[in-house]
Amino acid sequence: MANNADVTLHIIAHIHNDYTDKFGIPRQSGLVPEAQSTIVFMPAFRNPDVLRGLEEFSHLWLLWEFSENLRANWSATVRPPRLGGNVQKGVFATRSPFRPNPIGLSVVRLEKILWETTQGPMLLVGGSDLMNGTPIFDIKPYLPHIEAIPDAKGGFATAFKDYALEVECAPQLLLQVPPEKQAVLLKILSQDPRPGYKQDEERLYGLSFAEFNVRFQVKNNKVIVREIAPR
Repeated sequence: MANNADVTLHIIAHIHNDYTDKFGIPRQSGLVPEAQSTIVFMPAFRNPDVLRGLEEFSHLWLLWEFSENLRANWSATVRPPRLGGNVQKGVFATRSPFRPNPIGLSVVRLEKILWETTQGPMLLVGGSDLMNGTPIFDIKPYLPHIEAIPDAKGGFATAFKDYALEVECAPQLLLQVPPEKQAVLLKILSQDPRPGYKQDEERLYGLSFAEFNVRFQVKNNKVIVREIAPR
């Protein structure tokens, strides 16, 4: 077997959405299914033939690059945020972005194929956990009869599968956000964007979403929105 130390990956597309900063992006795909993204292909892949038959599937696998987390070195263990940032797990037992190869894997819902645009065919997808502008290496159909395993074990992640916080946001603040994006913002906040090791109830956190800066606190396991302002 050939031992190729270097492998060339081609960027086939980029994703575009309202996640303009790493802070606040859902920790896994599917946690905010209402959030929509558009996948725009590179010129070499804008041939409609590459998507022939894709409309028959409801969900897709995306293989992508942790482009905002590139670093020369990696560690054998990481500290998952949901475990408070003080418990070490092996890097291959987590979905940490700090990996030997910065490759992410996500399942998204295929909402629609936009066949005729000025940039060739595009994909409208829901529930992604990719930052705006993230490079995509490959797209594959999700096969539920093969890849959905009902009795599979979820390890330590299972304890947080229903994790969500109550969100308190004054109506006059929320009205600053377009109606079609309000539910998405509230769902993002309910997932508690804070780093797992930061639990200071007096601290004011901020995240960027679409064209807005959002500032909030977390007190008694409740997210309290303090400010929403245009960026």
